[in-house]
Amino acid sequence: MTEEQKKYEDAENLENKIENPEEASDEKTENGVEALQAENGKLKEQLLYIQAEAQNTRRRLEKEKSEAITYSVTGFARDMLSVADNMERALTAIPDDIKQDEKIKNLVTGIEMTGKELLNILQRHGIKRVESVGQKLDPNLHQAMIEMESDKPEGTVVQEMQAGYTIHDRLLRPAMVGVAKAQSGETKSA
Repeated sequence: MTEEQKKYEDAENLENKIENPEEASDEKTENGVEALQAENGKLKEQLLYIQAEAQNTRRRLEKEKSEAITYSVTGFARDMLSVADNMERALTAIPDDIKQDEKIKNLVTGIEMTGKELLNILQRHGIKRVESVGQKLDPNLHQAMIEMESDKPEGTVVQEMQAGYTIHDRLLRPAMVGVAKAQSGETKSA
């Protein structure tokens, strides 16, 4: 096709558009509507993604806030556990004959009551003592310090050196325990 023929066809198309402007605008309108619908679909998809992301962020922040409130006293509670341990050690260090002495009896009773009150306060704040003696060793709650000869089944906690505690559902401090070992002559069952 020569240049003149091209010019001629372009001129005819232009005349047709001028004579029939509705057809030309219909084509543009259809193309424009399709483009706008496609863009609208993309924008809706982006909006849904952003809304989902915002909702996930909100949930995560609410969970973090809740955990921060629940476990905010963890450091303080750990410090108070050493106080409770020392009170318990003080009571066990006093010989029974001295505990019965009238001069010391009220002091011992006061220390016992203070220790009980401390444990009650810890319990009110979600801090509970881990039961150890007689239980099967649980590495999530117990820290085995020694193995001991015992008539109990292997892996059973037979002695507690230091009490363990949990705060709500988390371990605050593991219990330091002695665990029964297999008696001589016994073999481990696999």
